[in-house]
Amino acid sequence: MGIVDKITNAAIGKVAGSNSVDPATGQVSGDSRLNAPVTELVQKLLDFGIDGLGPLDGATAVADKAGRGRPVEAAVADVIKSHKKAAAAGGFVTGLGGFLTMPVALPANVVEFYIIATRMVAAIARLRGFDIDKPETRSAILLALVGADSRDDLLAKAGVVTTGRLSSLATQHLPASAVMMINKGVGFRLVARLGEKGLAKIAGRGLPVVGGVVGGGLDYYLLGRIADHAKKQFVAAP
Repeated sequence: MGIVDKITNAAIGKVAGSNSVDPATGQVSGDSRLNAPVTELVQKLLDFGIDGLGPLDGATAVADKAGRGRPVEAAVADVIKSHKKAAAAGGFVTGLGGFLTMPVALPANVVEFYIIATRMVAAIARLRGFDIDKPETRSAILLALVGADSRDDLLAKAGVVTTGRLSSLATQHLPASAVMMINKGVGFRLVARLGEKGLAKIAGRGLPVVGGVVGGGLDYYLLGRIADHAKKQFVAAP
């Protein structure tokens, strides 16, 4: 069973036991068998989304290529544009088959979406001068995926104080336990969203081709929102 299968089965309650994830808080109740797949999901985002594995270039390579001989903000815009296209293409391909392919393709597309989003945010952070190999910066990158409300809640639970932007977290030196707590908290929030994002995509996706347009358009829009958030959070030092 792969990472997508394990996370999806756990998230929708098909794993034996009494696990459940509260979408509002990201907290797990009951037997915590979600811990392993959530940890694996976070590691995949770090490995594939930031470092790059196999044929997938890491965020450093993406940022350096985009920024070669160009102003920083032009490079940031190029990174965002290329990743929005990649997300839309993934959503379109997933939606092409309509209801017949949805049970298999949809969970994989959700994980793919967050890998693309992680790489985009990490590339933006690097272009703006942040060390994306630093554990605190990597946690800040993951936090950019879940929005401001979830971010503040996760930081508070980890006992971390920031000055507002995620860039301030990237400059801190946190205990390994705090970094682990933040990363795992992000993982639980994303697992809770597996179902939410999937249900949002079902509307209009029952018909082949039409579903592809809806899926691609939704991924394009959602990644654009994450990009806007990341640009505000990772501000280059003066």
